[in-house]
Amino acid sequence: MNKYLVEFIGTFFLILTIVLTVNTGAGELGLAPIAIGSILMVMIYAGGHISGAHYNPAVTLGVFLRGKCSAGDVAPYMIAQIAGGALAALTATFLLGEKAPSEAPAALDVVPSLIAEILGTFALVWVILHTATTKSNAGNSHYGLAIGFTVLACAYSLGWISGGAFNPAVAVGVSVAGMSGWADIWIFLVANFAGGALAAVLFKVVYGNED
Repeated sequence: MNKYLVEFIGTFFLILTIVLTVNTGAGELGLAPIAIGSILMVMIYAGGHISGAHYNPAVTLGVFLRGKCSAGDVAPYMIAQIAGGALAALTATFLLGEKAPSEAPAALDVVPSLIAEILGTFALVWVILHTATTKSNAGNSHYGLAIGFTVLACAYSLGWISGGAFNPAVAVGVSVAGMSGWADIWIFLVANFAGGALAAVLFKVVYGNED
């Protein structure tokens, strides 16, 4: 139960930070990705030793396919992550008050958004699998920084195309907060899970079964 609570808390603070920073001064100044990458980094360091600090259903899928997450944990992890994201979005919307999104968001351009989300999620899960699940990197102190900076870099490079979720729980959160239309959520879900699965498959090709 402790690891599910950690997944809930870590995802909560990730999505709380996303919604609050994108809709306030940090978002206007283009600094939101720095805050988002930073909160992900510190939450990974905080919870990694308990749950593995996935905070992302696509990461859970990738780690499961890699063989480092039990089948029995997949659904509870994803439920905890999505619940944390939804509650964070509601909390952030309340805190934003009049600054909360009030206009209907523009629809996403489907093909570029699918590509951007697949690429960003692939990069994230690829980095996680190599830095946080291999014996050759066991005990390293850089995995949280590497993962946080991956999200930061992908948010800057790809976020302008799709919004830069790279995470189904984030997709749910930004939809709850009114930052993305519910009609577009399938784009995130399909692309994020596909990117995570592809990263796991190619990880096995490159790394093999050494662990």
